[in-house]
Amino acid sequence: MRATIALGRFGEDLAVDVVERAGMTVVDRNWRCSTGEIDIVARDGAVLVVCEVKTRRSTAFGAPAEAVTPRKLRRLRELSIRWLEERQMHVPEIRIDVIAIVMPRGCRPVVEHLRGVG
Repeated sequence: MRATIALGRFGEDLAVDVVERAGMTVVDRNWRCSTGEIDIVARDGAVLVVCEVKTRRSTAFGAPAEAVTPRKLRRLRELSIRWLEERQMHVPEIRIDVIAIVMPRGCRPVVEHLRGVG
């Protein structure tokens, strides 16, 4: 279990680098409430970007992005609204991105940034 947590944390740190290199500003990480968690909240200009990070060692059981189901996307939309309400903020647009990372042992990670998935 510790290895899985460490892998996830490494993936999220890598995802923050990806988001920042894309010119976005990270405003929150690992925000939690009673109904779930948002991995990364960023701003891309006026757009609020909610990033779901999925990190796997291989694609043996499917690509990481495949784990982001329609149900998960609904939850992310609900969580983004709660995040905004908590901060009493309004934005013109909310976008959900997925950052999918495959990190085979001994190899460089393969990162895919999927914008506007939901």
